[in-house]
Amino acid sequence: MVDSNTVLAGQTVAYTLYVLAIMAMMAWFAVRVTQQGGNQGVKPVLFYAFVGFLVVCGVSLHVITYNTIPWAPLDLNRARIRPDREFTITVEKHTFTLPAGKITVACNEKVLFNVVSKDLTYGFGLFRKDNSMVFQMQVLPGHVNDLLWQFDRAGVYSIRSTEYSGPAGIRMIERDSVVVTCDNRAIQ
Repeated sequence: MVDSNTVLAGQTVAYTLYVLAIMAMMAWFAVRVTQQGGNQGVKPVLFYAFVGFLVVCGVSLHVITYNTIPWAPLDLNRARIRPDREFTITVEKHTFTLPAGKITVACNEKVLFNVVSKDLTYGFGLFRKDNSMVFQMQVLPGHVNDLLWQFDRAGVYSIRSTEYSGPAGIRMIERDSVVVTCDNRAIQ
């Protein structure tokens, strides 16, 4: 599975170039419209050709980047995928209750995180050591809140609430609570 940091970097470049092309069109249009003289305005053929080009580029970007999203194959085939491991995590009174204190997972296992809220709406996010997010979901009381994920590299991750649930929610961090091992070793 492609790391979400890699996906984000690629999408940042692609969408930045796309926005710059849109801004160039807007600048070109503004200059042409505000010019004085007999040749005012933009020729409709050029304008609509450029707009069509931008539409094709925008749709192409979405189609191309769709397959780079790490969780897309898991979500699309969710009904046919059986998780290798399942962990139920309960959230109540601004506290995560984990099974057995820590969650240990082997690389390439498909893991189902089933998160149950007993009182408020919370977030459930997994974060790397550098505080960048791996994934997150909203956790609603009275609803099924589960997320299927496949880890492909060793690491130690923290769980945090990613939703505002009142002032006490700022302390909802379970540091180093998910350990992923590959070949019997984890990155510390």
